[in-house]
Amino acid sequence: MSEHTLTRADLTEAVYEEVGLSRNESAQLVESVLQMMMDRLIAGENVKISSFGSFLVRQKGERIGRNPKTGVEVPISPRRVVVFRPSQILKSRISESLDSSS
Repeated sequence: MSEHTLTRADLTEAVYEEVGLSRNESAQLVESVLQMMMDRLIAGENVKISSFGSFLVRQKGERIGRNPKTGVEVPISPRRVVVFRPSQILKSRISESLDSSS
């Protein structure tokens, strides 16, 4: 498995090379898209990207957790979390890439 992590800089460089915008314009485009996604998630909306997957906002209720060091039970307050659900297309492409690398 690759140890490389895709970063904002990588996305900016890819937009620069593929679309032909300047590096500054590419960076602004990437930031604009990410900001729009964050704004929607913060507002409690889901973000669906066709053929890629969905970012969903889930409400987690209060529950009892345990401190792993001491074993003491601790209440964990309710919170909202973001989860990612890959599309079937993404799942199958990942599966195919694993099959071909074996």
